[in-house]
Amino acid sequence: MKLICGLGNPGREYERHRHNVGFMVVDALLSRARAELTQDKFQARVGQGSLGGERILFVEPQTFMNLSGRSVAEAARFYKVAVQDVLVVHDELDLPFGRLQLKAGGGAGGHNGLKSMVQCLGEDAFIRVRVGIGKPEGPNAKERVAGYVLSNFDDGERRQLEELIGKAADMAESWVRDGLSTAMNRHNRKA
Repeated sequence: MKLICGLGNPGREYERHRHNVGFMVVDALLSRARAELTQDKFQARVGQGSLGGERILFVEPQTFMNLSGRSVAEAARFYKVAVQDVLVVHDELDLPFGRLQLKAGGGAGGHNGLKSMVQCLGEDAFIRVRVGIGKPEGPNAKERVAGYVLSNFDDGERRQLEELIGKAADMAESWVRDGLSTAMNRHNRKA
């Protein structure tokens, strides 16, 4: 079994925010896996399905971003999923909008959801699908980051969002089916 987690914040008011792109990708994967998030456990919405012949536990933490690791670590321990079989889909300020990257391990880069993952899982060896959302530019850009990630995509971005979500879902599905190095070679080159 593998675990695929999307990072985001619960509640309708956050639904379409840049910070919730992880949830959006998991929702796309759910339809491919003919699965639904039917259970509320581990402080998360949880469902099971299969991709590429592999059983998948889908997790959308409901703890808010900064505590996401609690849900994922609890679910991984309960289902005995190794950290290397956990994939986390998250928004990435350090990639321009539209860029995607599949990678294993690494730091949190200031992302509070990833910090929580590393802390709660006890290591950083989980797999990541980094979905580029860009970052604010100009003076006081650093002070505007929180407002930026908690805002909706602009009109131009929204027109490309469905395709971007589909490509991120392709990356995750390829990781399940083909393994990390094949998936990275196939998708990171194109991205």
